Order: sequence, then C-alpha cells, then structure tokens
Amino acid sequence: MLSPLTAWLTRPLASFHLLLAVFGLLTVFGLVMVLSASSVDSFTSAGSSYSVFGKQVLYCLAGLVFFYAALRVPVKLLRRISLPVMVACLVLLVLVLTPLGTEINGAQSWFYVGVSFQPVEFAKIALAVWGAHVLVTKRALLTQYRHLLVPVVPAALLMFALVVLQPDLGSTVTLFIVLAALLWFAGAPLRMFGVMLLGGITAVVVLAMVAEYRLARLTSFLDPTGDPSGSGYQAMQARFALADGGLFGRGLGQGWSKWQYLPNVHNDFIFAVIGEELGFVGCLMVLVLYGTTAYAGMRIATRNTDPFIRLLSATLTTWLVGQAVINIGYVVGLLPTTGLPLPLISSGGSSVVTTMLVFGLLANFARHEPEAIAALRSLGPGRVGRLLRLPTPAPYRPPGRRRPRQSTPPSRPGAKSSGTAGARRGSTTRARGTRNGPGSRAQTRGGHR
Repeated sequence: MLSPLTAWLTRPLASFHLLLAVFGLLTVFGLVMVLSASSVDSFTSAGSSYSVFGKQVLYCLAGLVFFYAALRVPVKLLRRISLPVMVACLVLLVLVLTPLGTEINGAQSWFYVGVSFQPVEFAKIALAVWGAHVLVTKRALLTQYRHLLVPVVPAALLMFALVVLQPDLGSTVTLFIVLAALLWFAGAPLRMFGVMLLGGITAVVVLAMVAEYRLARLTSFLDPTGDPSGSGYQAMQARFALADGGLFGRGLGQGWSKWQYLPNVHNDFIFAVIGEELGFVGCLMVLVLYGTTAYAGMRIATRNTDPFIRLLSATLTTWLVGQAVINIGYVVGLLPTTGLPLPLISSGGSSVVTTMLVFGLLANFARHEPEAIAALRSLGPGRVGRLLRLPTPAPYRPPGRRRPRQSTPPSRPGAKSSGTAGARRGSTTRARGTRNGPGSRAQTRGGHR
C-alpha cells in the first residue's frame, strides 16, 4: 500500500508543485533570517532596523518578475536567444573591468545604475543555457573530443579569465561547477574530469599564491587557530555561533553574533545565525529544503524527454545545490571561505534575482514532463496555472531524420525527363518479362490446348 507522500508524488504535476513549495519556503525563510541577522547592522549604519530588510524585499519582488518570465518562456525561444544572451554577458564582463564598473569589497564586479548588480550572476545562467543548447545540438558527435569541448570550453575559459580579473574567486568556482555539470550530464569520459580537477586545484593554488588575502584564507582554513584575531576571525566566530545555538537555538532574534561579532553576518555567514538562533533543528530544516530542491530538480531532469531540458535542469540543479553546499561547508569549517551567498537566504540583489530566475526555469521544465502535458491538455491548467495564466506547454517532438538522397543516373544533355522515366519503366517491364517469361509461355500453350 502506497504511503500518502508516495501517492502524491505519482501525480502528473507533483514536480511542479513540489518545486513551488520549496521555492516559497526558502524565500519566506530567507526574508525572516535577513531581518533578524541585519537588524543591528542596519540600525548602526542607517538608523533603522529595516534598512537591509527593505532592500531585500524589493530584490525579491524584482526576482518574482524574473521567476514569472522564466515560467512562461517557451523552450524554443530560450534556445534561440541563448547565443545573444551569452555574448551580451561576455560584453558586460568586459565592461565591468573598465571605469564603468564599481569596486565593492576589493572586487570590481558591479555596475551601479540606480541599483547595483553583478553581471557574473547572469553569466552563470547564460553559460548553462547556451552550453546545454550547443551540446544537445551536437549530441550525435560528442564521442569526438573536439565536438565535446569546442566551443563550450573555450567560451567558459574566457568567462573564467574575466571573472578572475575582477577578482572574484567564489564566482569562478560556481562557473566551474556549471561547466563540469554540463560536461558530466552530456556524457563526457571520466578521465576528462580528472584533468579538470587537477587543473582546478592547480589554478586555486596559483591564485592563492599571487594574492595575499587568498593565501590568508587558505592558511586560516588549514589552521583556524593560528590567527584567531586576524584571518581566522570570521571562521572562529562562525563556529562559536553554531556551538552557542545547541539543539534548539537561543531563539529567533536572540543571537549575539550579529552584534558586530561576526562580519557579513547577513550575507555570506547567515547560516551561522541560523544555527545560533534556531539551533541544530533550524540548520537541519535548511538542509532538508536544499535536499528537496536537489530531488525535485533531478526528478524533472529524469522525467523529461527533451534532451535540452534534461541537460539544463540537471546543470541548474547542480549549480544551485552546489553553491549551497559550498556556503554551508565554509561556515562549518569544512571548506575555505569563498564568499558565496546561501541561495535565497543570504541578502543580496543579483544573487536573489538570478536564483529566482533559476527556480522559474525549473518550474517551467516541470510542466514539460510528458505526464504533466497530458494532464494539462486533458484536465485543464489547474488552480495554479489558471491563477498565473500559464500557457499549456507543447509536447516534445524529436527532429526527424534526414533521408539520404537517391542518386539518379546522369542523362544526356537535353534529354527529356519523361523519356528517361519511360525508359526506366520499360527496362523494368522487360526485366520482369524475362524473369516470368517461361511460366507465361507455358501457361499460354496450355491455354491453346
């Protein structure tokens, strides 16, 4: 006998509704934690405890617009605009290195046009969409290395170089995750990932050696107690906050780390506030939400028949959950600090908007599952589809195979085609007469008798 959860998951639109539920819970939970974690810093800098929270609400409203647009965009249009969007993101990554860009926290990776935004956040999605389109288009040739690697890998390396020049090591790591996920789910051989891993480790070591602050992060990870008041201060304070929370935490809004003890507490280290105020139970709830996101995203990828949707869904899910794992990993001390936000929970404009855009794409792809399309066409759009006025997705139709052209024998210059066809028909008739001739003559003789 099926359990209620298992029975619910067998429904045609279960992936869509599950993803919407996780998206709503992460968004609301993130707003609550941003308000709690930023209240002291907001009051100190702006005289109001709601300064950072108000901006976060505006970013979420803007992200909902992108979420709705991604939910409605046709898959064919998404593939058609992937190359122009990819080129536009590369141009923005070049322009941000010019005086048009703005430097914040030592990285020139921002544009300021009334509001500040990071083009690299949108470049991650552009690389995933364009890379999936190229690899699916060339899927019959991916057994050859030159078709597997070109042009996706050179374009990704160019993007890596532009981001490293900002410098932004955290975004470079997430771009590497996007590229690795594209190649993995496209079926690249395992030895290629060994080479990529060796190259990535070498690049991290070299980048750490050429920049003093990166080397300090690496040494503080290896020995956090070596400089507890300097490079290891953030990591140590994050662990103290997690230990102070215990099982159930000190209570929402009752944490001490936000009182200037932990820098960037509402950005990169908000997971430490969750552990301090909500305890192990709160941290476990966050892990369950991201685990459910991984399950829903991979379920969408496996239940679709469109190879583009399969590849892009798996890649976006890997990137989203991978970034959460990296953020939680360096807060608890398992990874070096990279400055990546916790998706949909940390405060920030570009990160929240692009994460909502990713959830919109995944929700769109969930409605493209064959069972979901059949249900939407037979039973109607449902409550959510009717409320959001979502169009019924078109079923996937694989491209037809091209038939080889039949070669025709060369004819004399000026010869008529009808005569040639007649001659061919005549020769065919004579050949049949030759094969059936003896039997025909025998029957004729028998008839005369």
